[in-house]
Amino acid sequence: MTKKILGAAALALALAGCGTKKEAPEMSAASPLASLEAQIRRFAPTEITADGSRLTPGDRRALDRIIAAARLIDPLYRRQVWADNEALLARLRADASPLGRARLHYFTINAGPWSRLDKNEPFVPDVPREKPPGANFYPADMTREEFEAWVKTLPEAERGRATGFFHVIRRGPDGPGGKLKTVPYSEEYREFLGPAAALLREAAALTSDATLRNFLAKRAEAFASNEYYASDVAWMDLDAPIDVTIGPYETYEDELFNYKAAFEAYVTLRDDAESAKLARFGGYLQELEDHLPIDPHHRNPKLGAAAPIRVVDVVFTAGDGNRGVQTAAFNLPNDERVVREKGSKRVMLKNTQRAKFDHTLVPIAGVVLDPAQRPEISFDAFFTHILAHELMHGIGPQTIKSGARETTVRLELKELYSAVEEAKADATGLWALQYLIDRGVVGREIERPMYATFLASIFRSVRFGITEAHGRGVALQFNYLLDEGAIRVDEGAGTFRVDFDRVKEGVRRLTAELLTVEAEGSYEKAKALLDKYAVIRPVMQKALDRLGGVPVDIEPRFTLARETPAP
Repeated sequence: MTKKILGAAALALALAGCGTKKEAPEMSAASPLASLEAQIRRFAPTEITADGSRLTPGDRRALDRIIAAARLIDPLYRRQVWADNEALLARLRADASPLGRARLHYFTINAGPWSRLDKNEPFVPDVPREKPPGANFYPADMTREEFEAWVKTLPEAERGRATGFFHVIRRGPDGPGGKLKTVPYSEEYREFLGPAAALLREAAALTSDATLRNFLAKRAEAFASNEYYASDVAWMDLDAPIDVTIGPYETYEDELFNYKAAFEAYVTLRDDAESAKLARFGGYLQELEDHLPIDPHHRNPKLGAAAPIRVVDVVFTAGDGNRGVQTAAFNLPNDERVVREKGSKRVMLKNTQRAKFDHTLVPIAGVVLDPAQRPEISFDAFFTHILAHELMHGIGPQTIKSGARETTVRLELKELYSAVEEAKADATGLWALQYLIDRGVVGREIERPMYATFLASIFRSVRFGITEAHGRGVALQFNYLLDEGAIRVDEGAGTFRVDFDRVKEGVRRLTAELLTVEAEGSYEKAKALLDKYAVIRPVMQKALDRLGGVPVDIEPRFTLARETPAP
C-alpha cells in the first residue's frame, strides 16, 4: 500500500451498533464552526501540478478524457464507503450556512461524515455513531459470524467470489435477515462504470502510445466483465508518458475482513529521468529476498518478473486515492496471481511527496527531533525510503501454506493484515536500504539521514491516527524500537533521537518478527504484536500534543485538471 489507510481500531465494534446515533463532536463545543474549521486546518491547501507541455496533441486530448473518467470514481467510491453518503451529500450541498459549508468541505476531504484523523468520529449530526466496519460492501445487518458460516457452505468458485476483491455481498429477495449472495461490481456500480468505460475507450482512440491504448481498452472491458486480470497485466506493461491507475484496488475501506477492493484513480505524468535513476533498485529484489532475516524456507526462491518503478507527477486523483491523508506512493496490483506471474509495479508520486515533506515533515522534525539530528533530515532519504517501502510490499511472504492448504497472508490475517503489512514494508525497507548501503549499491551518505528522517516521519504518520493501517503500523514500530533502545527520548526536552549504534539490530529484529508472523499466517501472533505495540504511549502523546500547529497532511488542488470540465 501498499499505500493507503485503514481504520483498524473500529474492527472491534459490532455491526449491530452501527445504527445508533450520537451528536457529532462539534455540536457540544462552544463554537461548532470554530471546532470544525480547526479540524479542516490540519490539511494544508496545496497546489499540485504537472508539466503537460511535452504531451502530443493526441495525448493531451486523451488526458482530458481520462480525467473525466476518473471524476466518476468519486461518487462510486462514496457509495462504497456508506450507503447513505450521496443522500447526505445532497443535504450538505443545500445548506448554505457557514457551518453547512464547513461540513461540506470536511465531508469532501473524508469522503463521508466521519473524521478519519479522529478515530472516525462523526462531524455531522444524525449519522451512525460508528463508521460501519464493512462500509457498504456487506449488508448493514450482517455479522462476521454470519458471513464466515455462510462462506463455509459455498462451493469453491463461489467462495472465491465471496472473499475476493470484486463482488459485494447483498441479501437475497427475502430482504433483511435473508440469505446472503454475491453481486459483481460490474452490476452494482454500472451507472458509473458504463460512462467511465466509454471515456476510457475515447482516450484509447486518441493516444498514439500502444501500451496506454491497450491498458485503457482492457480496463474498459473489465468494467463491464468484472474480470480484471487481463487489464492488470496490461497495466503492468504500461510504459507511456501518461501513467494511469484506475479501478478497484485497495482493501483498506473494508475494515471487517480486508477482502473488498475500493475504487480509486491516479492520473499522472511520468518523470523519465527520475524513473531511470530508480529503476536499478528493482534488479536487487531477488537478492534481498534471498537474504531476508527469516527462516530460509519462508523465502521465495523465484520472485515474479522484475518490478517496474515509475516516478510520476500527479495530475488528478479520485476515490480511495483522494480521501483523508494523501497517498505518497503505491505498489500494485494486489491480485496475488498477477504478482506471482508479473511482479508488481511501484509508483512514486513525487510532487505529492515533496509537498508532504515541505508542509509536514520538516516542521515536525523541528519540534520532536533532537536538535543535533535535525540537520540530517533529507528529502532524498524520505523519497528513497518510500521507494523501499513500496518495493518491500512485493517481497516476503505472499502465498503461504496453512497445513496442507494453500492460502495468502491477506486471507489469514484478515482485518489485521493492512497494519502488519504496512509495518513490515516500513521496517523491511529500512533493512533493505541498510543491506544495499553495506553492499555499496546505495551511497553511505544516506545512512544517518535515512534513520533520522524515518524517526521524524513516524510522528507524521502516527498523526493519521492509529485507527488506520499506516498510523497503527508506525506506532508498532516506534514502541518496538524504543524498547530495543534504537530510539532514545529526552523526556525533559520532549525530543527523540536515533541511537545509531543500536538502530540497525533493532530494525533487523523487528523485520524478522513481522516477516515471520506473515509467513506463519498467524492471526493470534499478529494480534498480540499489535495489542502490545500499536498504542500511543504517554511519551509519544506528549510529543504529539506539541504538534498542534503543524498540518497533518495536505489538501491537494489539482491545477492541470482544472482545465478539464466535469462530465
